[in-house]
Amino acid sequence: QVHVVESGGGLVQAGGSLRLSCAASGGTISNYPVAWFRQAPGKGRSVVTASNWNGRNIYYVDSVKGRFTVSRDNAKNTVYLQMNSLKIDDTAVYYCAFRDRRGIGYYLTESTYDYWGQGTQVTVSS
Repeated sequence: QVHVVESGGGLVQAGGSLRLSCAASGGTISNYPVAWFRQAPGKGRSVVTASNWNGRNIYYVDSVKGRFTVSRDNAKNTVYLQMNSLKIDDTAVYYCAFRDRRGIGYYLTESTYDYWGQGTQVTVSS
């Protein structure tokens, strides 16, 4: 059974930074598509960034381009989301998801992912 755990969330002032981690156990996220989604209060869950299987083809939603960077450490079976210049609108629960089929590109819809973490809260204050 694959278990995915996010960590690194917290309370930060606007303009600050956080790094989220997504670690998998019971399986490998190396060489598989990975995505970060978020759900703001009162809103649905939406994709923040999605990577193809080797991490060379990456999508970022427009609102985070230039501020967020996704990376992976295959040796640690962990994916990271570096979030800089945080804004109040970035406040949300952030979820990591990965797909256990390589496919071709990156995937933007929730239903294409097989394993999800429990989420980590990011709160940005003014």
